[in-house]
Amino acid sequence: MSTQKKIGILFGQENTFPQAFVDRVNEKQKDFPAEFVSIDQVEQSVPTDYAVIIDRISQDVPFYKAYLKNAALTGTAVINNPFWWSADEKFFNNALAVQLGVPVPKTILLPSKHRPDDTNHNSFRNLQNMNWDGIFNHIGFPAFMKPHSGGGWKNVYKVDNPEEMFRAYDETGQLVMLYQEAIDFTDYVRCYCIGGKEVLIMPYEPRNPHHLRYDSQLKVTGDAGKKLLATIKDYVLKLNHGLGYDFNTVEFAVRDGIPIAIDFCNPAPDADVNSVGQANFDWVVEAAANMAIERAKTAQSGKDNLTWGTFVRNSIGAPAPAKPAKATAAPEVGEPTKEKKPTKAKAAETDKPAKAKAKK
Repeated sequence: MSTQKKIGILFGQENTFPQAFVDRVNEKQKDFPAEFVSIDQVEQSVPTDYAVIIDRISQDVPFYKAYLKNAALTGTAVINNPFWWSADEKFFNNALAVQLGVPVPKTILLPSKHRPDDTNHNSFRNLQNMNWDGIFNHIGFPAFMKPHSGGGWKNVYKVDNPEEMFRAYDETGQLVMLYQEAIDFTDYVRCYCIGGKEVLIMPYEPRNPHHLRYDSQLKVTGDAGKKLLATIKDYVLKLNHGLGYDFNTVEFAVRDGIPIAIDFCNPAPDADVNSVGQANFDWVVEAAANMAIERAKTAQSGKDNLTWGTFVRNSIGAPAPAKPAKATAAPEVGEPTKEKKPTKAKAAETDKPAKAKAKK
């Protein structure tokens, strides 16, 4: 094993961001060479030669998740924290947002339609019948139903009445679901948050075709627009500090001038130049490179160099981040520029068609 610590990136099918990240880190300094992570034999409690690893794929590869936990245990600063990422889910995120004072859609947790494997009716003796009328009255229509954990726009339904909701619910199998109010919005933004301090607010139109979603401007301008951006930035930082994510995106739908957090559990967010556009891509490459170099310089061998959110730190006394986050100025309205290339960016919650086929 080399004695010189390195900066690595662990990734899967994406092509543009990993190479640009490695190139930029190596252009900026020579003390911590950057490379694609290389894994051969993984032995318990044996450290890696990486000071920092940027994780872009372990959510889909359990072997990588176990590798990263072992690396973190032996001193690697893994971004994002693999222990928290493994435990996190959307319903908890919404509940924490309420505690932090960040507006979110009204949300109800639904048990899985079908029993999990190796359970029977006795396993659910504590679960009462659902008060569907009360739920529908509280959430209203239209509404969204989506898994309480996961992403990639799998098993997401938009429903306009109880009949559609029950038909969709029948399709969800053993998935625990969220039932959530739909937000009728006037503006929408998607925000990168890097290192708990750098925030890029990107006007985003989720109802546009994929390649035109970043081809957008905020409708609210002037002093009201500046105030909105400042509020959004404050909410982004609150959420990421609470959750402890170093690399994340947060989406807000703006209703009646109030930004409502729609999606803020994206610890491996899309960063492909063909999706986000050149200006946004350049920003995220630079911010990620700066964060990785900073974390490599402050990481201590054999110590816990992970970022733990305020929820965990305040609850159990976990260690603080390697370096406290600092707020920076909010971007101006309309920044950054747009791109019109085809993309596989995720569909918007606001216009996802219902997948509702009746089952006999």
